[in-house]
Amino acid sequence: MDALFAPEYEELRSVVSSLAEKQIAPHAADVDQNSRYPIEAAKALQDAGLAAAHVPVEYGGQGADALATVIIIEEVARFCAASSLIPAVNKLGSVPVLLAGNSAQKQKYLTALAKGQGFSYCLSESEAGSDAAAMKTKAVKDGSDWVLSGSKKWISNAGISDFYTVLASTDSSKGAKGISAFIVEKSDSGISFGAPEKKMGFKGSPTREVYFDQVRLPADRLLGTEGAGFSLAMQTLDHTRITIAAQAVGIAQGAFEIAKKYAHERKQFGKEIFDFQAVQFMLANMAMQIAAARQLTYAAAVKSERAEADLTFYSAACKCFATDVAMNVTTDAVQVLGGYGYVNDYPVERMMRDAKLTQIYEGTNQIQRLVMARNLETL
Repeated sequence: MDALFAPEYEELRSVVSSLAEKQIAPHAADVDQNSRYPIEAAKALQDAGLAAAHVPVEYGGQGADALATVIIIEEVARFCAASSLIPAVNKLGSVPVLLAGNSAQKQKYLTALAKGQGFSYCLSESEAGSDAAAMKTKAVKDGSDWVLSGSKKWISNAGISDFYTVLASTDSSKGAKGISAFIVEKSDSGISFGAPEKKMGFKGSPTREVYFDQVRLPADRLLGTEGAGFSLAMQTLDHTRITIAAQAVGIAQGAFEIAKKYAHERKQFGKEIFDFQAVQFMLANMAMQIAAARQLTYAAAVKSERAEADLTFYSAACKCFATDVAMNVTTDAVQVLGGYGYVNDYPVERMMRDAKLTQIYEGTNQIQRLVMARNLETL
């Protein structure tokens, strides 16, 4: 755990925090209010090599390890959660390529990702959310090609990203063992996108349905081996749930900082509201919870980098704990600000709305508890 305090990580934090505060934060309210993609953040992150910093150096990326990636996402989320989904979604979509891609696939898609082309992940469907193995999207062999048909729901940055990792059934008689993973390009004939969802939070990240109408894919679009897709999808989530935990820590930290500052500025009954024990206890609990969530998330990131045996437990645990903390902290931050917390004069109401989604996507927190229970033997 000494690595958590290595100077290079704190230097990275300082760089990302400065960039986010100067180039991303000024646009966060407008991005939310107008439900628009954060183009300023996308450009700033890409120019700084932070939009997909996890891509290995040999493919043009920064070669950032899991902990460094977590810190990038955390610091961006302090100011704009929607913008933090840019590096988070790019990692989610491309981890299957890192885990199962052949050398040609890695060279083509990771290089393009490092240059600024986005990568999304298509797993969920309208009738297959927590029960991902119940998916209906199919890929049928036709000569050496595959023909993909179906749809995917709740896809982050859909329509913005250039590439999509898509899970589809290639043999329905085998259930989860008959699911395979494919790379689909936005330019492929037959792919289209639904209207953006009207969401409570994360309004700057377009969430859309993706439709596949007889999309013909050459053989080299299959990721890994036929039938290994579901296992690959679960492996991917073991690594990427940690980025959602990081996002939650960042949201909570941002809300806490605003609440703490406000508590010193706001005066009632002739003194700062910070001087009242009730407010002190709220802030102390917020700080304690954030510190605990951050350490659990960082520990999970180190385990991700090392592919340790208890990664699945820690990945689920940090995602579940940190996102519950984010919901608690942002709710309390709104309470500390009182009426000002409930209106958009301050960003804590946006942070509270954003925090809610972190408890839902990449596996609901109820599912995370189930995952933890099934992996207790690894501890």
